[in-house]
Amino acid sequence: MPKKPIDQPRIFSLSYYMEEKAKIDQLVKLIKEAKNMVALTGAGVSTLSGIRDFRGKDGLYKEMDAEKIFSLDFFLRDPSFYYNNAGTFIYNIDEKEASIVHTTLGELEQKGRLKALITQNIDLLHQKGGSKNVIEIHGSPTIHYCLYCTDVEMSFAEAAAIVRAGNLPECPKCGKVLKPAITFFGENLPANALVDAMRISERADLMLVLGTTLTVYPAASMPEYTLHGGGKLVIVNNMPTPMDRYATLLFDDLEEVFSELKSRLNSFDNL
Repeated sequence: MPKKPIDQPRIFSLSYYMEEKAKIDQLVKLIKEAKNMVALTGAGVSTLSGIRDFRGKDGLYKEMDAEKIFSLDFFLRDPSFYYNNAGTFIYNIDEKEASIVHTTLGELEQKGRLKALITQNIDLLHQKGGSKNVIEIHGSPTIHYCLYCTDVEMSFAEAAAIVRAGNLPECPKCGKVLKPAITFFGENLPANALVDAMRISERADLMLVLGTTLTVYPAASMPEYTLHGGGKLVIVNNMPTPMDRYATLLFDDLEEVFSELKSRLNSFDNL
């Protein structure tokens, strides 16, 4: 039986490490100088917590029809398809821990450095990591509601317990299956969240773009608002993005960058 090849470690030259250190030093300087820093995060931020992204090299799109999972038309025909497939990466969120990216962003907010966080994610890990001012531009599973009856809501904890038991959360009035307040394909984004995200992005003098390929609109347009307002971009993603050429700094490894930032948190005095 052939032996499984051993993954080779990444080997870098001294000049590479010196260059990366200089870039980290520049990032720290940008954060310290920023008066209105915001962050935009995508699915890549949560891969460090064991949640697979959608479009990455090992993303969910490789093995399941994610667009069908989050299709409103398909949900109306067969809501069980959503719950059967989403159970492995949404309804087990309680088992996941916030990553170093989540917790460092939370601490930067507590120190007054990060003013707001715009996320495309629906995993609630930013809140778990300590962030308070989170704009969930694609909605949130925090609430499940009935599409047919007014004033019928169920908390995430209640819905998750039902889904993990192999059942579907149902409306106590009409018996229809409840839908999470996640924005599905075919639905408009939450209007208030979208307006807040555009306003905050345009006012930002520095935007950290983290773990997103910037291919899903309108979320992908937020860095454009920052640039239009005269702000700077720092992009950290393991794949190219359409905005790379406009970034002041580019990195490809979230864990490495945020490990460095975490180690320097004490230098970011509370504002």
